[in-house]
Amino acid sequence: MSGGEPTQGSSARGARRFFRASLDAGWRSWVSVGGVAVLAGLMFSASARLADGGGAGTRDPQDLAQLVDTETARVAELSERSERLDQEIETLSARTGTTVPTPDPALVEREGVISGSLPVSGPGLTVTLDDAPSTAVGAGPGGVEPQPDDLVVHQQDLQHVINALWAGGAEAMTLQGERVTSTSAFRCSGNILLLHGKVFSPPYEVTAVGDPAKMEASLDRSKGVRTYLEYVEWVHLGWDVRRSDHLDLPAYDGGGLQHATVPEGTEVFG
Repeated sequence: MSGGEPTQGSSARGARRFFRASLDAGWRSWVSVGGVAVLAGLMFSASARLADGGGAGTRDPQDLAQLVDTETARVAELSERSERLDQEIETLSARTGTTVPTPDPALVEREGVISGSLPVSGPGLTVTLDDAPSTAVGAGPGGVEPQPDDLVVHQQDLQHVINALWAGGAEAMTLQGERVTSTSAFRCSGNILLLHGKVFSPPYEVTAVGDPAKMEASLDRSKGVRTYLEYVEWVHLGWDVRRSDHLDLPAYDGGGLQHATVPEGTEVFG
């Protein structure tokens, strides 16, 4: 057994071991003293070697300032090597004579339209949404009084219109004259619209270039647009859809994506 209280037998055995150990303590004591002296001498010798830097040929810094100097010199050396390698790469690239294939102009134009980097012209629709005039508000069916939120254009109302126009084949679009791109995001706070770092107030105007008939049909099919039109009837929210034979939409003039990568296996030029 282990871990319990010592028994009487174990105490006796301990006493006997102590007695035997005391008999030969005399002839072993000089060995212990001598061993300690030798060990102390070795420690002093090692300490002296460390104190003088480990010899004249050592490369290990002994203080923080020396460490900083050493690492600074190493960074400078690596920077020079990197510059030499860059120059070699440029030289070898020039020798290859490789030319980048010229992309199809039609593809470039389509990409410019989608990204918003090119202006777009053509027939299309202009949809206008506006807050309800307070003087025209009355009780709804069953005598229900409208709430303040019922009287303003909300973010989801604009989203329903924009999504319906895209679904109807819109080629390009603007909101409040700002070109809408794949990275555009707008938010509504009360009756204030935030888009591209700018602030707009109602009425809100969405203009899209595309087939007017198809986009109008898509607006009619949108459940969200139909809900908005119910409030147009009830609290007289503003709603207007106009066809145009020619619209000019500007290019997006804000900051966009600076870097992009093409997924592996994607054909870039075709």
